[in-house]
This record gives sequence, C-alpha cells and structure tokens, in this order.
Amino acid sequence: MATQLDLQEQEQLDALKSFWRQYGNPITWVLILVLGGIAGWNGWNYWQREQGLKAGAMYDELDRAAAAKDAERAGRIFGDLRERYPKTAWTQQGGLLAAQVQFEAGQAEAARASLQWVADHAVEPEVATIARLRLAGLLTEAGQHDAALAVLSSTSPAFEGLVADRRGDIYAAQGKATEARSAYQAAYAALGEGIDYRRVLEAKLTAMGAPPGVAPVVAGGATASAPSTPPTLATPATASSASVAASGAAK
Repeated sequence: MATQLDLQEQEQLDALKSFWRQYGNPITWVLILVLGGIAGWNGWNYWQREQGLKAGAMYDELDRAAAAKDAERAGRIFGDLRERYPKTAWTQQGGLLAAQVQFEAGQAEAARASLQWVADHAVEPEVATIARLRLAGLLTEAGQHDAALAVLSSTSPAFEGLVADRRGDIYAAQGKATEARSAYQAAYAALGEGIDYRRVLEAKLTAMGAPPGVAPVVAGGATASAPSTPPTLATPATASSASVAASGAAK
C-alpha cells in the first residue's frame, strides 16, 4: 500500500514538473506583469498625491500674493506652477487667479496670456471654458472682436448659456444689433428658469427693444418680430460691464 502511494505521489510530482516545464515561464511573466502593474499603479498614485501636495502649497503662496494684490509675485508663482505641475487642478485654478490679479493691476496682456494657457492646457473642459469666457471678455475690451469670437469656438456644453451671452456682448460691442439680440435670446433660453443671471439678460434684451416673452407692436396694432435696428443698443462700455457679470456667474 505504501509503495502504491509512493508511485502515485511520484506520478503527480512528475506531472507537476512536466506542467511547469511547459507553462512555467509564461505564468512567471504574467505574474511579473501583474505585480509590476500593481506596483506601477501604486507608484503613480503616490506621485500624483505628492505632485498635488506640492502644487497645493504653491497655490497657497499665490493666493497670499493675490490677497496682497501683488501681481508680479502672483505671475511668477503661476509661472513656476505651470512649469513644475502643469497637469494639476491647482495650476489651472492658479492661472485663473493670477489672471484676475494681473488684470486688476492693469496688466491686461499678462492676464490674457495666463487665461490662454489655462484654456489650452486645462484637463477639465469646464475650467477651460471659464478661462475662455474671461479671455473673450478681455479681448472684447481690447477691441479684438474676431479673436474673442474665435476663443469661444470650443467650449463645454454645460456653459452654453454664458457662452451665448458672451457672444452677445461681443456683437453688441461691434454694433451688430441683430446678432447680439439673437445671442442674448439664445442665452436666455439656455439658462432656464430660476437662474438669477437671467435678470441681466432680461435687462440687455429690454434695452435692445426685445424684452423676453413680449412681441413688439408695429403701426396698426399688429405684432411683428423685433426690429432689425432697436431703439437702443448696448454700448461697448455696457457690454464690458455685462462681461464682468458673466465672469462672476461662471466662477
């Protein structure tokens, strides 16, 4: 009986050796790849956390510079952020903050450059769209209307209403009443009820002789579409103020 068990064990051992000779190397490589992948994933997560912590500390410095209205320092810190940690959310938010400080300090060109970087490099489309909205406002104030419209050509659908509103501001600054009115009407419809910013759009449309939900009346009491040349048109200064309001709504 003992001899029979020994033979069975020997057969099992021989079968195992044969199996390992045939499949041992592939199994080993698979295990190496799996374990290597797990180690790499853990290493990547650790590196990401480290990057985030370091970028967060630099953002805190930028925030302090912004509070002190130190545009030069804010710009330098943002430059370091985008060089060292370009993929972090802290850097993208830092670009928006640096641009705000730079604009308030009269550094419009530097502010546009900061916003352009965020628009081009932000990982999240919503952040990129906020940068594009603000950049379009600055370009409009600088009289670069075609460039402002081009900036809005690629935006997140979540900001459809504010993007249409910004287009309306640009058309208004150009004196294009019909296009401005259509853009504001599209913005009003996209924002939906319950959005406070709708009141700003109502004011813009009313100033253009096309208040929402009211059909203009022509001679004889008949109703017609809004006139192609409204009684009043938002001036560039008015458009600029509206741009500031829209930027605040996008924050």
